Amino acid sequence: MANSLVIVESPAKVKTIRKFLGSSYEVDASGGHVRDLPKSQLGIDIEHDYEPKYITIRGKGDVLARLRKEVKKADRIYLATDPDREGEAISWHLIKALKLDEMKDKKVSRISFNEITKNAVKASFKSPREIDMDLVDAQQARRILDRLVGYRISPILWDKVKRGLSAGRVQSVALRMICDREEEIAAFIPKEYWSLDALIRLPGLKKPAAARLTKTADGKTEIRDSVAMNKVLKSLEGCRFTVEEVKNGERVKKAPLPFTTSTLQQEASKQLNFSTQKTMRLAQQLYEGVDVRGHGSIALITYLRTDSVRVADEADKAARAFIAEQYGKGYAATGAGAGKSGAKIQDAHEAIRPTDITMTPARVRDSLSRDQFRLYQLIWKRFTASRMRSAVYETTAARLTAGGNEFTMTASRLKFDGFMSVYTDSDEKEEKGQFLSGLEKGQTFEAAKLESEQHFTQPPAHYTEASLVRALEEQGIGRPSTYAPTITTILARRYVAKENKNLYVTELGEVVNRIMKQCFPSIVDVTFTANLEYLLDSVGEGTTDWKTIVRNFYPDLMESVEQAQKTLETVHVADEESDEVCELCGRRMVIKYGPHGRFLACPGFPECRNTKPFLEKIGVPCPKCGKDLILRKTKKGRTFYGCEGSPECDFMSWQRPSAVRCPKCGGYMVEKGGRLACADPACGYVMKKPD
Repeated sequence: MANSLVIVESPAKVKTIRKFLGSSYEVDASGGHVRDLPKSQLGIDIEHDYEPKYITIRGKGDVLARLRKEVKKADRIYLATDPDREGEAISWHLIKALKLDEMKDKKVSRISFNEITKNAVKASFKSPREIDMDLVDAQQARRILDRLVGYRISPILWDKVKRGLSAGRVQSVALRMICDREEEIAAFIPKEYWSLDALIRLPGLKKPAAARLTKTADGKTEIRDSVAMNKVLKSLEGCRFTVEEVKNGERVKKAPLPFTTSTLQQEASKQLNFSTQKTMRLAQQLYEGVDVRGHGSIALITYLRTDSVRVADEADKAARAFIAEQYGKGYAATGAGAGKSGAKIQDAHEAIRPTDITMTPARVRDSLSRDQFRLYQLIWKRFTASRMRSAVYETTAARLTAGGNEFTMTASRLKFDGFMSVYTDSDEKEEKGQFLSGLEKGQTFEAAKLESEQHFTQPPAHYTEASLVRALEEQGIGRPSTYAPTITTILARRYVAKENKNLYVTELGEVVNRIMKQCFPSIVDVTFTANLEYLLDSVGEGTTDWKTIVRNFYPDLMESVEQAQKTLETVHVADEESDEVCELCGRRMVIKYGPHGRFLACPGFPECRNTKPFLEKIGVPCPKCGKDLILRKTKKGRTFYGCEGSPECDFMSWQRPSAVRCPKCGGYMVEKGGRLACADPACGYVMKKPD
């Protein structure tokens, strides 16, 4: 009979951890938090120094009953929840809910591990500890501040705008940042400028090399209009280009740092087109354990919520040895790995890395889903690259003059690929241009052609999920665990809409942001929120009392709430109309948002209570019956394309169908990136998308 009980958070970890431990250990899961503040009330006793009132989460009664039975059988209980403040708080709540602190005959210990491997799990039992109440208080402080902001401000939005809206300590700042960017874009005035390239034929090169104008004869470095451009062109008539200076050298491109939560979300968005939420869901699966052929259930990556780039010595040595063996000794990095520092970095965990460098993407490909594989491959390549030598480019730069104007000609070629043999990030630009060999000072050349081009300055780019995460991190807003839920919330509330990766503020988002800026300026102030984050982190370090932060915060919040209730006028935001007509009363139905997504409702409510599912037509006829194709979802939430005439017509496709018919077999085609492919694999016809 087992005499030790190990309680983890996720049921998915149970199978992975159980095989590392002997028969004297029972492993069970809490399924995350078991206690929380009640949803039906504030749950904080303001009159008694902000004491939280925790209750058992609905549906967790059976979990606790099962754990109590396991506790009775065990002599020793190990709380092995996640290695962060949220995990620490879950362990503390388990102690309270299971009354472990009242059981004198039971030994209760906290253990943690950064990766779910045999060595890491077994090592954690050698250093059991008490609950870290500083970390627990850090989590409580965040939870209570978030509750105070949400439950005091959200009712005002309900009353003055519409029901179902919410405000949040982090989400409101994120919305403000998106709105500010929209205002910058709207206010942007493009400015004209010109560029000039002289195409020069050099000995030994097949194509002319481009020399870019950098300074005009009158000392200007920018050309603002066509008049100035024509003046430069005139000064170059009949001129030869003289080489004034040639510099040969090397440029080193350093290996990337391993992933943090933020950089993983950014790269997965840019390279794989994953949302932050999807990235975290897949990373959680890879961390908790997946069934790998020949190995059983194993965890493939280390803990996924971290802002540290630190790597354990053992993992670092293993990676360098693997690189030396697989790519050659010249590819393995020497010396200490690069890192980043700063007041905002919490170094409790390692960077996100593979638990075993020898578990290459090729070895696990057949055991993972397509998206799991793509994310694991990204993590594996990035970590491997971080332990490799820098890439080295051979460079040449030449300065030329003609008619008193200065031109620069640059080129480079890869001398040693280093880490780039494994990984290039999404910002890596392809090296263009030919290598300039044989150039010497004093040489003169004629230009084969002068190419002038008009340009206009561009407005700031709209935020994407990736760039918003980066901005939040740079500003010190939120922490690794909050980025994905923050973005998910503002999208779900319809404050922001996502189109082709870009985030656009909606009319509703503008209204909410305007109210927040007017009535709660400190809540949406970036500097205030960043300073508050710093104070909350200091609670976890044991240097600040969490109730002191709440005591200072709450009175100002309530003063703003009371003022808003007196001064704010009701704002009407019109619902989005659909093409559907209510068959009961004839009104145009509007699109509403419920817990399960969009639905159609009659605007005549409460007189007319007609509702129906929202069917998003994609503008393509069904290949089978000719009715409209609509976007549908399976019970598990996976998107597919089905016929409006279902169930009479059973057409469905996982990929978006096109109205274009296959020129080869006449069947329907589906979209695959920038191409169309015949849906019939036997046909295999592929073509470019028509413009």
